[in-house]
Amino acid sequence: MASPSTPVSVIIPTHNRAGFLSRAIDSVLAQTYSNFELIVVDDGSTDATQALLASYGKALVTLRQENRGPAAARNAGIRAARHSLLAFLDSDDQFTRNKLFLQAAAMEAQPDLLISHTQETWFCNGQHRNQKKRHAKEGGDIFARSLELCVVGMSTVMVRRELFERIGLLDESFPCCEDYELWLRASVGHSFLLVEAPLTVKHGGRQDQVSMQFRTGMDRFRLRAIEKLLSSSPLTSAQFRLASEELVRKAVLYGNGCLKHGRSEEGHRARALAARYSPLV
Repeated sequence: MASPSTPVSVIIPTHNRAGFLSRAIDSVLAQTYSNFELIVVDDGSTDATQALLASYGKALVTLRQENRGPAAARNAGIRAARHSLLAFLDSDDQFTRNKLFLQAAAMEAQPDLLISHTQETWFCNGQHRNQKKRHAKEGGDIFARSLELCVVGMSTVMVRRELFERIGLLDESFPCCEDYELWLRASVGHSFLLVEAPLTVKHGGRQDQVSMQFRTGMDRFRLRAIEKLLSSSPLTSAQFRLASEELVRKAVLYGNGCLKHGRSEEGHRARALAARYSPLV
C-alpha cells in the first residue's frame, strides 16, 4: 500500500467527558500518520474538560461553545477544519495507531469515493462484546440497510469535505440519531468504502451516552429522519418504496409501544403517520 500524503482534520466533540477524553485525544496523537490536525469541540462542558484541554498546549485546536448537542459540535468542527479529509472520533472512543494511515491511503486509492468507514471493536463496561449480525459493516450501496438502523459508526468514518458541500451538514434539530439521519441521507446517492480492518475501539454501556439517554425515543427520531428523507431528498422509485415500507413498519411498532405504555397522543400520531404512507407501499 502506498503511503498517503493528504492531510486529515480529526474532529472530537465532547461534553462533560473529562474522565475519558484524554484516552481519545492520546489515541489520535499516537497515530503512525502525522499529517493531521486535531480539533476538539467542547460543547459547554461544566467539568474539568477545559483544564484537560489546556494541558495539551498546541498539540490540538480547542473550540468552545454553549451546549447545543453533538450535531452542532461536529458541525463547528467541520467549519473550522482546514483540510479536505475529515475524520470523526467520539470523546469516549479511540483510534488504533494506524487508523489514519490506512484509511487515508484507502481514500487516496479511490478518489471518486467521498465516504469510508472501518470495522470496529466493541467494549461494554470494559468487557469485549461481539457485534450482532445486524450491525455488520458493508461497503457499496448501503441505503436499504441504513433505513433499519445506523450501520456506520461515527468514530469509524473518514469523508471528503465535498460530501457536506453536496448534502449539507448534520441536522442540529436532532438531539439523538443525528448520525442515523446523516448517513441515511448520504447513502441515497453515494457509495461507501469499507476498510475491513478494525481501526476503531468503541466503548459503551454508560448512562451518560446519548444512546442511553434517549433509549426510549430513538425510534421517534428515526421516523422523523425517514419522513424528512421522503419529503426532501431526490429518491429513486425503488428507494422511495423501501423508505416508505420502513417508515410504516417503524411507525406501527413505535405507535403500538406508545399506546401500550400510556403515551396515547404520541401513539396515535405514529399510527396516523403509518396510515399516511401505507397506500404508497
